[in-house]
Amino acid sequence: MLYRSIIRPLLFRMDAEHTHHFVSILLKVAFILPGLSWCFRHVFTVKHPALEREVFGLKFPNPVGVAAGFDKNATLFNELSGLGFGFVEIGTVTPKAQAGNPKPRLFRLPADQGLINRMGFNNLGLPQAIHRLKKRNTHALIGGNLGKNTLTPNIKAVEDYANLFEGLFDWVDYFVVNVSCPNISDLRELQDQDALLEILMRLQEINLRKASPKPILLKISPDLNKQQLDEVIEIVKETKIAGVVAINTSISRNTLTTSAGRIQSIGKGGLSGKPLKKKALELVQYLSEHSNKAFSIVGVGGIFNAEDALAMLDAGADLVQVYSGFIYEGPFLAKRINKAILRRYTK
Repeated sequence: MLYRSIIRPLLFRMDAEHTHHFVSILLKVAFILPGLSWCFRHVFTVKHPALEREVFGLKFPNPVGVAAGFDKNATLFNELSGLGFGFVEIGTVTPKAQAGNPKPRLFRLPADQGLINRMGFNNLGLPQAIHRLKKRNTHALIGGNLGKNTLTPNIKAVEDYANLFEGLFDWVDYFVVNVSCPNISDLRELQDQDALLEILMRLQEINLRKASPKPILLKISPDLNKQQLDEVIEIVKETKIAGVVAINTSISRNTLTTSAGRIQSIGKGGLSGKPLKKKALELVQYLSEHSNKAFSIVGVGGIFNAEDALAMLDAGADLVQVYSGFIYEGPFLAKRINKAILRRYTK
């Protein structure tokens, strides 16, 4: 395959974060050039009624999306939809712009087909996200991934989430509350049941005052134990949010084949990619079975091909998202997954 044999090796010669910015520019240019946008959409997009999914009250053109972190500043959602994705989750967005953690902060693990990042919610802030979302020109659905500013103490975190919810409400189709990222100091303390209930109940209070409330989901950590997963199920039921995004990045370094020296030199950060595939499937299946499918699940983690995506759907996910797989497998990933789903449902 051209991407894996030629393009990816060239891209991987650059620093990972520089590569991301370079590819983002190429995508923007490609979709601006006359005629090329139509060609991209024609080549990459699979459209069929059998691909459409109605999940938490929204109609998705297909069940394959881009996970949060790829389009942090809401600059690429139009272009990503042109590559065949049915939905794009922007962010993580914080109320105020912030630079994130010092560079380098994004690292590839080619031997494991994984990534480690400690980006730290670097983004241009809520006003800039709204400005770009006003230029929306896509049938793909847009999710807003919400996070608190690093300098906001946890006792005031609920205000950050509430302000983001109000600000983005008119511009996104659904929301994801992110309290599970390992790259923000003390953020994961908000996974505590009481703290989480306060945030979600506040957002639902605002949501239910709206003429047309929108779905709210919770993004969870892969490092939760079964007792904590049971608490997640209870929280979702108690707050009546729409569902869960499973999973975020992990602090675990188990099962990696990359040398211990290399892992130590990288340091802290959240692990994503193929090493999380098994864990993601297990958590999705656990949540689906132990909740008796009481809420919707978006499955993300280690999806690199059509078989991975189908396994995630079989485990109980209603939708799937990719990130690392998109980087390692290239721009045809959404098309290959959607074609496989189509073959399954049109036999």
